Amino acid sequence: MAYQCRNSVVATRLSIVLALLAYALFPAVAARAASPDFGPGVLIFDPSMPAAAIQNAIDGVYAVQRHNEFGPQRNALLFLPGNYHVDVPVGYYTEVVGLGALPDDTRIAGNVHADASLPKNNATTNFWMAAEGFSVAPTGGNMQWAVSQAVPLRRMHIVGNLVLHQNHGWASGGWMSDDLVDGNVDSGSQQQWISRNCEWRTWTGSNWNMVFVGVVHPPAGKWPSPPYTEVPVTPIIREKPFLQVNKAGDFSVRVPSLRTNSTGITWRGGETPGRSIPIREFYIARAGVDTAASINAQLARGRNLLLTPGIYDLASPIRVTRPNTVVLGLGFATLRPIHGTAALTTADADGIIIAGLLFDAGPLQSPVLLQVGPDGSRASHRKNPISLHDVFFRVGGAGVGRTLVNLTINSNDTIVDHTWIWRADHGTGVGWNLNTSANGMVVNGTGVTIYGLFVEHHQQFQVLWNGNGGRTYFYQSEIPYDPPDQASYSSAAGVNGWASYKIASSVTAHEAWGLGIYSVFQHPGVVLSRAIETPRNPNVRFHDMITVCLGDKGEISNVINDTGGPTAIHPRVDRKVTDYPQTTADAGH
Repeated sequence: MAYQCRNSVVATRLSIVLALLAYALFPAVAARAASPDFGPGVLIFDPSMPAAAIQNAIDGVYAVQRHNEFGPQRNALLFLPGNYHVDVPVGYYTEVVGLGALPDDTRIAGNVHADASLPKNNATTNFWMAAEGFSVAPTGGNMQWAVSQAVPLRRMHIVGNLVLHQNHGWASGGWMSDDLVDGNVDSGSQQQWISRNCEWRTWTGSNWNMVFVGVVHPPAGKWPSPPYTEVPVTPIIREKPFLQVNKAGDFSVRVPSLRTNSTGITWRGGETPGRSIPIREFYIARAGVDTAASINAQLARGRNLLLTPGIYDLASPIRVTRPNTVVLGLGFATLRPIHGTAALTTADADGIIIAGLLFDAGPLQSPVLLQVGPDGSRASHRKNPISLHDVFFRVGGAGVGRTLVNLTINSNDTIVDHTWIWRADHGTGVGWNLNTSANGMVVNGTGVTIYGLFVEHHQQFQVLWNGNGGRTYFYQSEIPYDPPDQASYSSAAGVNGWASYKIASSVTAHEAWGLGIYSVFQHPGVVLSRAIETPRNPNVRFHDMITVCLGDKGEISNVINDTGGPTAIHPRVDRKVTDYPQTTADAGH
């Protein structure tokens, strides 16, 4: 249930005014260079500013965003290289970014923290927050990051410990990558978590499924007890592009190089390898000013695209057609189609990068929100894949939204580096016949690799995988809460419900690690026959799976195909399967 903000409208508007006034009185960029115009949703801080002025501006943003789960405001807080002594609470739709080439170029002494937005330390609705590219020396030694979905923590140096919960209250899965933690990471009550290419001294805690890919010093132990899934190396990855400023004050976007078979952080030996694109080669778009037509005209001229914070109502799709185009959003820039079209489509071209965006379904049904490559894409992109980073999707919650599919991947060799694809279970415009969405993701391309796949509540298959050679590292999924009856939720004769993770019968090779699938049925008499449905083939392999029934109704009858057995409530029974096809006698417990 969404938490209702207790600030009055007047107080909220006053907070915005105070934040903007602080920004106006203390210009953030030194006179040595002019700052790009990123619009009113972006505050740029300079270490020469009085700490009190910086703090007032931060507090003004947080006063608006603290409980603003479905509000229209979007913010990015950018810190130029240097030293700061401030406290940075992070609310909804807020991205906190250090602008140095290295995380240690921007140093915050004090704290940066995400606090539970619900009573009783409950962080299960802490969505759409981000911290990236700076170091934190937290007061007291612990940085609290109590979060759930769509909350990336990237290129961070925590000079102390990292705590992923608030006083052991509930939190529901999250993401960290390219991070260095000097001390301990405590996952505590986190249901699931993925860490990719991180380094730390120690890790403590576990719940249902913790996944470590390319991590230095992963915790000891192995699934199912403790529930740790370790993949020693990351087979192929390109880190998310990031905004940076050099010593002369010039802005650019750093595009990290493609890495294969990697472990640990990219910046251990210095600057992250890659190329830098001057900001002048980007078109800087503004919500409420730019349209799909104006953006497409700039893309056609060969510009890259930077979308500043805000909601972009699109009458037609943004079309990315040129190889190596970078599309980067700041402050959870949100794309919303208003005429039943896609929000963004790409060509089947090498090296396109889409990063830092929220796709929000509009009131008229779209066929798809983001389409990577047209239908029938055939080109190989092994040497220079298309990649998606921190790309999130929402159907309903802020209002009625409708789509058939959220994300369709047609291009071969695409990399997805963290996504949450959510049909809302609370908020405005929520109901079985209101916020309609058949599938979260459909994969048609071959050789697609996904890290950090969160897909929830869609009305048919959450994930439908038609392409060969796919790989998934971490999967978290709640099936829909609200099927009114079994007849409304049956995929075939004799099959109850729609499997969460479906591999098409034509697929001959696929592999996935660390999957958790949960049910929270609201109506009696509704069950799911199987969480994962796959052809029986020795080259279609799954590792470390769990099913959980939350609430007091229904069940998931099997984990994968006819293996694993049913979940139960009274008494509570969760089901685990280690390998499928089975390589041991383990059939779940």
